[in-house]
Amino acid sequence: MNQATANTLLLRNARIIQPERTIESVSLLIQNGRIAQIVDSTSDESIKTDSVIDLHGLTLFPGFIDVHIHGAAGVDAMNASADDLRGVADFLARHGVTSWLPTLVPAPDEEYEQAVHAIEEAIKGQDGNLHTQARVLGVHYEGPFVNSEQCGALHREHFRTFGRTADVDGLPMIASTASESLHARDARTQPIHMMTLAPEVDGGIELISELNRGGWIVSIGHTRANRGVLDEARNAGAHHMTHFMNAMTPLHHRDLGAVGWGLIHGDVTIDMIADGIHLDRKVLRLITKSKGVERVSLISDAIAAAGLGDGEYEIWGEKIGVTSGRTQNKHGSIAGSVITMLDSVRTMLSLGFSEPEVARMASLNPARLLGIDHEGGSLEEGKRADLVALDENQNVALTIIDGQISYRSQRL
Repeated sequence: MNQATANTLLLRNARIIQPERTIESVSLLIQNGRIAQIVDSTSDESIKTDSVIDLHGLTLFPGFIDVHIHGAAGVDAMNASADDLRGVADFLARHGVTSWLPTLVPAPDEEYEQAVHAIEEAIKGQDGNLHTQARVLGVHYEGPFVNSEQCGALHREHFRTFGRTADVDGLPMIASTASESLHARDARTQPIHMMTLAPEVDGGIELISELNRGGWIVSIGHTRANRGVLDEARNAGAHHMTHFMNAMTPLHHRDLGAVGWGLIHGDVTIDMIADGIHLDRKVLRLITKSKGVERVSLISDAIAAAGLGDGEYEIWGEKIGVTSGRTQNKHGSIAGSVITMLDSVRTMLSLGFSEPEVARMASLNPARLLGIDHEGGSLEEGKRADLVALDENQNVALTIIDGQISYRSQRL
């Protein structure tokens, strides 16, 4: 028998999505922020707990993890305060996201400093405490070491090249990790640093090696690198690709390009924006079938306009319009998305991928990319209780973060 302790919660009569299967009609016991037990719903009567929620057949997914998001709900990570970031975290939790990496665009040093300071303060506010907002995991630098010919919506005037270690040391880092390798981090308390870069920029391969030594997660993006340079980047420690197919050289029948290179290497993982705009729906299916579900992560690449509807918004020092869910800057380029990870999940389910496959792309694969899959990313006993319950229309009915209820719909 399980004796109730503080912070115990039993979720009854749920469908549970695990990496390789769906389990019907089970109960999940949460104890002190962890998944303590998963049992058949007919055998949970002996479990003593502080509270019980009957999910009436709702489907439990692991909480979604967004490793590339610039903002939402009117907040841009580049000029946000810690309180602003908490507002985004609340918005994300209502849409099933339980962890995220605020993502920064190329900018002057002082803007980076302000942004990273706010992220650091937001992280400090959640460390050591059970909390009910999507967890800020660290920071993702999209650039500034990227190719000006594949800039997308990024501002070329802030792009940089790498010449010496000081070029990386000059980038603000979250203080608690500045003096120690992230390879040895405690996943609950140590922030993560990730960078998207183009390996062909001056000093790019040396940059990858330097970041890898410092424990950064390195992703290839905004690039025109040829196959030889990409091979060097892979050997130096870059094994992921950012918003695959977007802002990189395409596959050609006489030239692999960055896209073909990414497809043929089994140790290279990718992420993609499943909004039907950055990539056609059939292309989303083609990429995933070609690359394999286990190597694909979903991202939102959302900007501050996410959640606000169509209109014109001042973001990154320019006007960005949103029409029928499509973003566009003054140059006509797509400027991020206005989707959530929930939208990506719905898209991939509608394309015929199974619930376990989509859960892997939205949760477990991002967790593995960040090196935290031993802590989360799947609904298994012993892991952190970060989860989302979806109804039959794929709407969020319940979000739980660290075992605490973050969002609960009226139906529950």
